[in-house]
Formats: sequence, C-alpha cells, structure tokens
Amino acid sequence: MDASGIILDTSEERALSTMMAWRVHEFGPPEIMKFESVPRPEPGPGEVLVKVKAAGVGPWDGWIRAGKSALPQPLPLTLGSDLSGEIVAMGPGVVELAVGDQVYGVTNPQFVGAYAEYAVASAEMVSTKPTSLTHVEAASLPVVSVTAWQALFDHAQLKAGETVVIHGAAGNVGSYAVQLAHHAGLQTVATASTGDISAVRDLGANRVVDYRTQRFEEEVRDADAVIDLVGGETQTRSFQVLRRGGKLVSAVSRPDQDLATRYGVEATFFLVNVTNQYLREIARLVENGKLRTKIGAVLPLADAREAHLMLEHVRPQPKGKIVLDVGAS
Repeated sequence: MDASGIILDTSEERALSTMMAWRVHEFGPPEIMKFESVPRPEPGPGEVLVKVKAAGVGPWDGWIRAGKSALPQPLPLTLGSDLSGEIVAMGPGVVELAVGDQVYGVTNPQFVGAYAEYAVASAEMVSTKPTSLTHVEAASLPVVSVTAWQALFDHAQLKAGETVVIHGAAGNVGSYAVQLAHHAGLQTVATASTGDISAVRDLGANRVVDYRTQRFEEEVRDADAVIDLVGGETQTRSFQVLRRGGKLVSAVSRPDQDLATRYGVEATFFLVNVTNQYLREIARLVENGKLRTKIGAVLPLADAREAHLMLEHVRPQPKGKIVLDVGAS
C-alpha cells in the first residue's frame, strides 16, 4: 500500500523501493563498475533524499573506484558526489530545505552515492540550484567551483591587485579559478597549452603562458600565490616564481616542505570542503553572469562506465565537465 492508501502489487512496491545505481564491489578499472538494482536509501538526521536529475563525473570518482581515495571507502559503494535534482524526502533536523526544492551540491564527505536515481545528501552540502542553469549544468559545478574558490580565497587568501599564477587554467577547476580571480580584481597569469590560450584569455586571464613553448618560471617573478592544479614537475618549478612570503596552494599533491623553507614561502595541499555557504556564493555569481559553466560530454546514467573510460583516457577525454543525465536514462 502506498501513502494514498492505494494497494500496490508486489512488483509495483518493489519498483518504488528500489533504484538503479552504479556500484563498486571491488576496487579496480572501469570494468569493475556494476549497474544494478539496489534498495532506495532513506535520509537520516540532517540528510535529504534527492531524486537525481544529473550527476557530475570527476577524477576523484576514478580515484575512489580504483581504491586510491585519500579517504577510507568501505565496500560496496555507489560512485559519485556532484549532483543536481529535487528533494523528495527529508530526515529529522533539516530546517532550511523543503520537499520539492531544486538543489545542487554533493552527497557527503565521503564523495559517494550520486550515480543513482536517488541519493542521500547531507543537508549542509546542498543548496538551491541556480535557476538560470539546467540540472546538467548545475551538476557540473559543485566540487570544481568550490575547489577554485577555496584555493584562491581561503588558502591563498588573495586580495584585489595581487598576482596569482594558475596552472591548468583550461581544466575544470582552473577555468573557474581564472573567472573567480578576474572578478576579484586579481592579476592572473595562467598556464595553458597552445590550443587553449584564447579560451583562457576569454575567461579573464591577464596573461597566458603557453607551457608547451615557454617556461613559466622565466616569464613570471614575485607572484603572491600559485594555484597548482597540475602537480609533479610543474609544482616543483613553481617555487621559483613566488615572492618571499608567497603561497603555493595545491589541490593535487602535497608540496615539498624543504623547498618551501628554502624559498621562504608557504606551501599547502587541501581537500575541498563543499558546504551550502560556498554553494550559495557560487549560485549568486552564476545568476549575476559572473561564472560560466563548460560541459564537455553528457551521457545517460547507464553509460557511466563510458564516462570513466574517458577519465582514464581510454576514450577521448572532452574539454569540460562530464555529466550523467539521469533523467535521460
């Protein structure tokens, strides 16, 4: 029997109590992902149940699937964190949201659960979806835009007029970092490949260095901060472009503290912390026309494994965010 008192047969009851989701029972390559019917979750205290309209796909999803997450991930698990959709149920203690609200954000601090028809999300990690965006566009935003914001303003603590070097400026995080830096009045030096220079300049970079033909450490001096979205050798060389007392902030890997001491700078690594406070600020910028989204590929939920093959470069990786259109499934 459903809430209206209508008697359902068992198959209808089962259809209402289950959903399709992409599950991982063992860590490994995309081939281990399974699209299967699982019980629909119930929201607990401080949680909401979201009917997922779209789910973003990011490299962290691939790390979790492969068993390389920085966080403990008990198996089995449902992949995915970025989402946009409609609240259909609420757990106890949720006061700022209501059933029927169109929301975007992430599922939980573990970054799992969104590649599904329904997902439980922490009420503190979702907020009202920007009305000017589709669900697919909104699902592309949360992790990458908040990562860019926190790198620039929470960790590098940059102020108008200061100079920032942004590596990987054409990437999903980098493109938001360039836009946010521009609107905050920062002097932005971005690194990108030859084919991306005009696009990065269009996002608001004051100067773009082609990393394929130029060595950025020969082009830049005395920067106030470096936002490292690349890692490796690029991160190591970045110490040379900072003024003493400057900051190197990486969202990729932990910087060498011996080098930081030698150059007289601060060097930090951080994991993004998506909360409704940041999501409201991002939504405000979107609604005011200050931030543009970039979708690289839209696939139905049933094709999530294809999305992960793109992450692994087994399939061509698009420029822009990969999003699963759950409604299209």
